Amino acid sequence: MNKSELVKALAEKAEITQKDAAKALDAVVDTIQAALAKGDKVQIIGFGSFEVRDRKARTVISPATREEITVPATKVPAFKPGKSLKEAVAVKKPAKAAKAAKKPAKKK
Repeated sequence: MNKSELVKALAEKAEITQKDAAKALDAVVDTIQAALAKGDKVQIIGFGSFEVRDRKARTVISPATREEITVPATKVPAFKPGKSLKEAVAVKKPAKAAKAAKKPAKKK
């Protein structure tokens, strides 16, 4: 799903115009981005949390030149899904399929 599809779905679900939905989505994204830029954590209960994590400096080898390159330490945005989101995405296997997958042991 891309941004325009998300805006359309949001507009239908909230019963607002696509223009208003686009403004709302942009406001949410801008607010989360500004909070992360300040180093704050953004938690949306049931959905997940956005935070800034520190990445250590490291040495890598360039595949093109085989030269060692030092990558400096940096901060990266991270998302940790909440329990409700994890449960909504998880695929539950039917009980019959799980039992059918097991092969009976051969008797000697």
